[in-house]
Amino acid sequence: AILFGDYCVSSDPYFLRWNEMFTIIAAIGRSNELGRDNNIIWNLPSDKKFFQKMTTGHTIIMGRKTFESLGRVLPDRHHVVLTQEKGYEVPEGVEVIHSFADCMRKYGNSEEEIFIIGGGEIYTMFMPYAQRMYLTHINEIYFNAQVFFPHIDENDWDVTTLENIDENGLTATIKKYERKVI
Repeated sequence: AILFGDYCVSSDPYFLRWNEMFTIIAAIGRSNELGRDNNIIWNLPSDKKFFQKMTTGHTIIMGRKTFESLGRVLPDRHHVVLTQEKGYEVPEGVEVIHSFADCMRKYGNSEEEIFIIGGGEIYTMFMPYAQRMYLTHINEIYFNAQVFFPHIDENDWDVTTLENIDENGLTATIKKYERKVI
C-alpha cells in the first residue's frame, strides 16, 4: 500500500471495493507522456472527438491544473476538481473537493460511470480503483514532457483496439482496457 496524506492506494484489488465504474481516459506517448507547461502535448482531432463522445453526460474528475488547462467548462458534463488549494474559485456548477478521501466518499459508490481525465497525479491516485481505461497511444516520444501517465501493468488488463488514427503527422491507436477479474 502507498500512503498519500489522508488516503491509501493499494494495488491489492481486495484492499477496498469502490465504484466499479471509475474509467480513466487519456492520450499518452510511447513513454507515457501526457503534458508540458500545463497543456496536453498532442493535437489529434479524432482523439478529441472520442473524448467528447465518451465523457459527455458523465461526471469528470480532474486535478486543478487539468481544469485550468481546459480553459472553459466542457458542456454537458459535471466537473469535479480535486485540489488541496483552499478557497479555489471555480465557475458555477463546478464542484471542488479538497481530498482524495472526500472524493472517494462522495463518488466511490456511485452507479454512474465516472471519468478520470487527469493530470498525472490524479491518474496515479485513481489507477488502483479504475475498472476501465480508454487510452490513446500516440506513436511518438515527446522528450520535453513534464507530466507522465503512471506505469500500466499489462497483465492486469484485457486490451481491445478500438481505432487506428493517422492525422496531423501522427499515428495513434485508441485502446480499451478492462481490468481482469482476479
